[in-house]
Amino acid sequence: MKRILVTGGAGFIGSHLCERLLKEGNDVICMDNYFTGSKENIAHLLTNPYFELVRHDVTSPYYAEVDEIYNLACPASPVHYQYNPIKTVKTSVMGAINMLGLAKRVKAKILQASTSEVYGDPNIHPQPEEYWGNVNPIGIRSCYDEGKRCAETLFMDYHRQNAVRIKIVRIFNTYGPRMNPDDGRVVSNFIVQALRGEDITIYGDGKQTRSFQYVDDLVEGFIRMMSTGDEVTGPVNIGNPNEFTMLELAEKVIEQTGAKSKIVFRPLPSDDPKQRQPKIEKAFNLLNGWQPTVQLNEGLVKTVEYFRKKV
Repeated sequence: MKRILVTGGAGFIGSHLCERLLKEGNDVICMDNYFTGSKENIAHLLTNPYFELVRHDVTSPYYAEVDEIYNLACPASPVHYQYNPIKTVKTSVMGAINMLGLAKRVKAKILQASTSEVYGDPNIHPQPEEYWGNVNPIGIRSCYDEGKRCAETLFMDYHRQNAVRIKIVRIFNTYGPRMNPDDGRVVSNFIVQALRGEDITIYGDGKQTRSFQYVDDLVEGFIRMMSTGDEVTGPVNIGNPNEFTMLELAEKVIEQTGAKSKIVFRPLPSDDPKQRQPKIEKAFNLLNGWQPTVQLNEGLVKTVEYFRKKV
């Protein structure tokens, strides 16, 4: 049995990861300050004797004897990370320093949940891990983009300087049950608007694209990445390369919810990427043939079903 710390463990992705790690027979410490996470996401795990819930902010040091750390703590939707941009940077940077310090002390293996946002508004399509990105360092999204980029720097430097065993995963758009209905992300936005019988809001002309990954595929990628040898540090893209325009997504949501919603258009926010699609050859080659198994139609069915009970 491994003792595993998951920061941001009560969040959308963190709760699914905690669930999977417990199923595999591990002892799990779930750390969260509930800025965007929710006790409701992990309430069903509280009776498990191998699950421990800790209310703690990752920007303060934390001490525990653990074998592995998954560092997921950070608000990940524009609504939440722009609410307090300074706190967002601190969470990414100081959180990384604190967790890397813990990993160094107890000789734990540590995984950083990075993001496709490190590529900014990309000039290369699809985005390979070797691409350095096109990020505005002073824009309204930079608290998140640059915070995550700096965290990757810290991970690599702790690895080079202190031989900390690191893993860096760059997450592309992920959706599924337990998404926050008010997080402003496109999948949850469209589903909630459709279920409430409201118009579906598209920013820009709707031709900008995203690649949508179901949460179970991401968690599988995390587990496989953590189990690789020490020579595999990443970064590795984990995402679904099937690309959809915002208009296509809106039409799928209307079809699956049976809504009578109309599509309305609003101005595009600044620095919003026009395209986002991962190259996943590295994940396939390094992670034992990892590739997404849940496609958008199937994943939307499960996600809509979840939101019907919430909205």
